[in-house]
Amino acid sequence: MLRSFIAACCLTLAAIAPSWAQTPAAGTSPIRILPLRGHVFVLQGAGGNITASVGRDGVMLVDTGSANTTEQVLAAIRQLQQRLDLRDQALQFGAETRSSVAGRSIEAPPKPIRYIINTHFDPEHVGGNEKLRAAGKTFTGGNVAGNIADAAEGAAIIAHENVQQRMTTPDAGETVTPVGAQPTDTYYADTMKLSHFFNGEGVQLIHQPSAHSNGDSLVHFRGSDVIAAGDIFSTVSYPVIDTAHGGTIDGVINGLNRILDLSVAEFRTEGGTLVVPGHGRISDAADVAYYRDMVVILRDRIKSMIDREMTLDEVKAAKPTADYEPRYGAQSGAWTTDAFITAAYNSLGGGRKPAPPARRGGPRPAPRPAR
Repeated sequence: MLRSFIAACCLTLAAIAPSWAQTPAAGTSPIRILPLRGHVFVLQGAGGNITASVGRDGVMLVDTGSANTTEQVLAAIRQLQQRLDLRDQALQFGAETRSSVAGRSIEAPPKPIRYIINTHFDPEHVGGNEKLRAAGKTFTGGNVAGNIADAAEGAAIIAHENVQQRMTTPDAGETVTPVGAQPTDTYYADTMKLSHFFNGEGVQLIHQPSAHSNGDSLVHFRGSDVIAAGDIFSTVSYPVIDTAHGGTIDGVINGLNRILDLSVAEFRTEGGTLVVPGHGRISDAADVAYYRDMVVILRDRIKSMIDREMTLDEVKAAKPTADYEPRYGAQSGAWTTDAFITAAYNSLGGGRKPAPPARRGGPRPAPRPAR
């Protein structure tokens, strides 16, 4: 009987395991689920990548994708929760399989979305904020300001304060982000840690100033050793530099170096810490280092041209990105090679007149008064 029971458990787990990476929703859902480590998964196909921690404490999402994919994201989250129940049920042994208490526990509804973390402001990363927040319910306790009756209404949205500033004070021609989609909690220091373990691990937010924008956060799942990088890192394009909102190419390089500082390779830069880019495939430290080196090389080329007082048109004509075009270049779409060169050129001070050289020997002394 014991052998039969173990064999049944193995068959159940074997049936569950291959389905993690399948499309979760019926029909034509664009969402693909990729398992990383432990309770951490990636949802692809919703615009920007979504990192999800799904466990007995509930669900934490890093970014929410585009607004038009929210229903498919919710369906994917529900499927992950159901599979978590099936996995836990398959791993029970002996008397646990006959326990009425265990049975009632298995049938309990899954825990809701508790936290949403925004790595930055872009619509393909925060478009689902409002609906996904409304589908969740956060923790309460301790000192709660305002009406305590609605303190736990909706998931908590956490971001750097510059993200909230941009949502509440939009650019000309843009509308104010609905209140339900704005952060409920912000931080302004270099880092912020969740005050408690979530699904068995600590979670840390790290502000990276003047990178993709002025409000970027890296999210480090410290137990699973997974880093959600937002748009500081991509495997499918040159870095997107939002110069209108504080983005710089030097800040992107600093952000990539920060990721490498946090990463530990399993062997010879391969494996170990997993990095989820804002767009593209799952990566490790070697991928980030290659990308960092590419950005540094292009930064140095463009800076050298600026030092020679070349205009933006002359820099573009020189094609400083030619050897990286097959992998990262684009002539159309949301972020093109032309847009990257323009942003890098402007963030490095291109087109500005150099400051006049300082006088040797310091300022001239004031003339002596005549006697």
